[in-house]
Amino acid sequence: MLAPNTRLLLNAGLFQLGWFSCVLGGSLVATLMAPLILAFHLAVIVPAHQRRRELRWLIGFAALGMVIDGSLSLAGGYSLTPKASVGWSQWLPLPVWMWWLWPLFASTIHHALAWLWKRPWLAAAGGAVSAPLSYYGGAQFAGIGLADWLLPAQALIWGVMCLAIARLSVERQRA
Repeated sequence: MLAPNTRLLLNAGLFQLGWFSCVLGGSLVATLMAPLILAFHLAVIVPAHQRRRELRWLIGFAALGMVIDGSLSLAGGYSLTPKASVGWSQWLPLPVWMWWLWPLFASTIHHALAWLWKRPWLAAAGGAVSAPLSYYGGAQFAGIGLADWLLPAQALIWGVMCLAIARLSVERQRA
């Protein structure tokens, strides 16, 4: 069994490995790496009695990502180049690798980011700043154009979403 701090660092490192695999590797690499990273996360980082709950979070965030980023894409928020969306993912509103980022993020909620949810306004500010920076950085690496309104929209979406996660976490601790 890994020490708690080792698990937190490993969780953060796995998320970063997943992020770079998705952004730099594209949909094929993401579809190979993200499930391996998430399976390793469930097997090694998540205690056995919490795996079912964790799996629900991963699936829920995958669906949430499809709705949020898919809607933003259909609204014209992303301009995809041939480099960003190739092969079997061309008919989707977004490349598959972008959807893998959501369950990868969800894998940090109860682990590397658990400390953040105790500070709801810091969580909101962190989401409002770090998510648009992540989207901007990913877009630069992957050759995706972003509409002028997209990063402010992402700041609002992620700020509210991280505040909601923090509120749910505080309520769950009280119960």
